[in-house]
Amino acid sequence: MSHFTAVKTKIKDLACLVRALKDLNYEFTEATEEQLVHVRGYQGQTTDALLSIHASKTYDIGVKQTAEGFEFVADWWGVETTRGVGEEEFIKKVTQRYSYHKVMDEIKKRGFTIESEETNEEEQIQVRVRTWS
Repeated sequence: MSHFTAVKTKIKDLACLVRALKDLNYEFTEATEEQLVHVRGYQGQTTDALLSIHASKTYDIGVKQTAEGFEFVADWWGVETTRGVGEEEFIKKVTQRYSYHKVMDEIKKRGFTIESEETNEEEQIQVRVRTWS
């Protein structure tokens, strides 16, 4: 019986996801063109994925591609007990940082320049941009 659970996301850009994981100091292994990477779970169980985020010495969080984008797959109980980070907290932090990178990419594509960037007490990021007409 598998202990892996998949969590669907709205993440569609792997490059922005990788930048978000780096910002959050997660170590991970990326698949090569020839071979997927193993994601470790309960009692040595594994599943294959495009990315294996090393949550602890014995548990990983996988990133798999679906028709709608990407999903996270993990033994969330194991991740929480060994890393101290639950599924919701992980998804929230990664999604926020991913969204930041998507917005920054779009700002650059549209020719805007960043005037200021601030993070408030609620960890909301406010970015002020400018463009010349």
